[in-house]
Amino acid sequence: MSLTLEPVQTRLGPTTSYADAFADELEAIYGRGVHDLPGVVAALNETGVRPADGSDWTEQAFVAELARLGAKEI
Repeated sequence: MSLTLEPVQTRLGPTTSYADAFADELEAIYGRGVHDLPGVVAALNETGVRPADGSDWTEQAFVAELARLGAKEI
């Protein structure tokens, strides 16, 4: 059996410290077994990673941020 990696993001350059921190928080949240959108958003609001405007995360802001960062599927 052969496994292949399918890239899920497109990048025009190196990731930013914000994108790295956002990804690290998401990995930790998913690692705790939180996979539903409301749960992920609530868990993100408990972290120091905020949307660009500094407000709390909403489901809409989270989905928009994933799209902005190049996620293929949400």
